[in-house]
Formats: sequence, C-alpha cells, structure tokens
Amino acid sequence: MKKFEEKTYESETIYKGKIIQLDIDSVTLPDGNTSKRELIRHPGAVAVIALTDEGKMVCVEQYRKPMEKSIIEIPAGKLEPGEDPKTCALRELEEETGYTSEDLEFVTSFYTSPGFADEIVHLYFTDNLLPMVEQPDGDDDEFVERMEVSVEEAEILEKEERIHDAKTSYAIMYLKLRNR
Repeated sequence: MKKFEEKTYESETIYKGKIIQLDIDSVTLPDGNTSKRELIRHPGAVAVIALTDEGKMVCVEQYRKPMEKSIIEIPAGKLEPGEDPKTCALRELEEETGYTSEDLEFVTSFYTSPGFADEIVHLYFTDNLLPMVEQPDGDDDEFVERMEVSVEEAEILEKEERIHDAKTSYAIMYLKLRNR
C-alpha cells in the first residue's frame, strides 16, 4: 500500500444528478482501521482568463444559489462526457461572453476541494479576443451579464466580496504576476 493510501472496499452511490454524484466509500486506512468518506464526483470544468485589447478581464456576473448571491467570475463551465477541455473552454467563452478566440493557451489545472470532491478545473488564457457576429445561445437555465474589469477594479470587487471564488481570484493573481 502506498504511503497514506486509503483502500476502498465498498462504494455506494447515494445521489446521481445532472452535475454531481454523491458516493459514500468505506475505506481501510493506512493503519488498518476503517472509515467512511463522502465524495462528490464531478466531470470537471474549464475556466478562461480572457483579456480585451484594452487589458481588461472579461467576466460574467451570475446568481449562485449555494451562496444565495450574485458573484462576478471569469467565464467557466462544466465538461461534457469525453469532451476535450480546450474545446469546452472555447464553447464557454463564446456562450457566456460573445467573444471567440483562435489562441487559447493552457495555464494549469487544479482541484477545487480535494477534501471531498474530485472536480478539476482546467484554466486557459487568451488576449486574442474576437467579437462574434452571431451570439450563441447559452444554457436555458443560466442568466449571465458580461462585464470587463481592470485588474485594479477586480481587486476592489474582491474586497467587496463580489468576486468571491477561487478560479477568479487565481486569474487576478495570474494577471498581476504576468504584468510584472
């Protein structure tokens, strides 16, 4: 057994929805004892740090039910089964912002909450935005408003907790370091 590895000896799916699945795994711990793990299974997601010609970060404001408030985020979305992350990133950029790009650069991937979820976010960057002639249809149950903010404005929005998610905070730090 690998150091710290927990061996699953039983797994039960409690809930399977459109976005997540909740499993309860029974595991054997490295010391031989047993425990239960509540796990959120997620297909993964993408996010895009998109800069306009004026150097402003393209964001969307949308209501987030778990927090019961609207927040401002970089464009992002869930991967479809078997979908290439870069393809998904371009689709989400187009649907949420009305921009497209011929130049999406992979930045990094990270787990959002590894203590209980396997969701991974693949992050892309572009500063080569092209306005779309025809605006694509977004998701039927998604209501977003595009906005463009400077890094300085984004930092103020963070202090006001209007930007309040990890991927967008990461994007702000990325842009600050990039502009050094």
